[in-house]
Amino acid sequence: MNTLYVILGPTGIGKTELGIHVAHTLGCSVISCDSRQIYRELKIGTASPDERQLSAVKHYFIGTKSIADHYSAGQYECDAIPVIESEIALHGNALMVGGSMLYIDAVCRGIDDIPAIDPSVREEVHAIYEAEGIDGIRRRLKILDPQHYMEVDLKNAKRIMHAIEVCIMTGGTFSGLRTNRVKPRPFNIVKIGLTLSRQELYGRINARVLKMMEMGLEEEARTLYAYRHLNALNTVGYKELFDYFDGSCTLGFAVEKIQQNTRKYAKKQITWFKKDDTVRWFSPYDTAAVIDYVRETNA
Repeated sequence: MNTLYVILGPTGIGKTELGIHVAHTLGCSVISCDSRQIYRELKIGTASPDERQLSAVKHYFIGTKSIADHYSAGQYECDAIPVIESEIALHGNALMVGGSMLYIDAVCRGIDDIPAIDPSVREEVHAIYEAEGIDGIRRRLKILDPQHYMEVDLKNAKRIMHAIEVCIMTGGTFSGLRTNRVKPRPFNIVKIGLTLSRQELYGRINARVLKMMEMGLEEEARTLYAYRHLNALNTVGYKELFDYFDGSCTLGFAVEKIQQNTRKYAKKQITWFKKDDTVRWFSPYDTAAVIDYVRETNA
């Protein structure tokens, strides 16, 4: 009792369906932990739960934001903790399901208190990026925070820009604000990880992308093309189709790139989650073993 169960794993492995089974076992709702399913306009390309799944059990944080809304792992921490505590008060347990690494860490470990960014500062930094590209923001970060420059993923423009925004807002460094201390939570945390062989997972991912195309992903992406500059649309499944709409590649090539980039993201997730020795790993096909483990840890 008084436990948060977390079902995690790479994209396409079957977290949503298993989460519904576990929610029924615990008698609680599902708290989604997906940084893209939270946007109401991104349904097909994020494999958001369908109507059947949403009617099977109550889900939080599915389609609750617009792509125009700025949202972060820090905001998710602030929003999710009260929901978790409410679920535990009502049902004795709570269940979080998803694969967004930073969002999971935000709840399980906590995020340092980084100040809110003034919209004018965000616009200033974005203007630099628009004018000078990723090399321009890299140069600025190297000047403002040499330590973080050595640590950050220099291919990730979003992370670089956020660090610059924090430096400007505080007059200090982004690295100086990070403590990496784990925040105490008033509940236990049990992590359940789903795993498959790389070959089988990649096969599932490839098939799921083709299924998304059959469901209308191209049409969904076309309705969002005018908003491609928004951070929410810097997302696998959409950005590749935007390149196709621009005429820079064929539709077939775009679909192959979606499959490839989804596989790369899954590999990144696996690497991240495997570093956590508190995760208990299961096959997504072995629902009975997961349910037994939940009952065992809930006794």
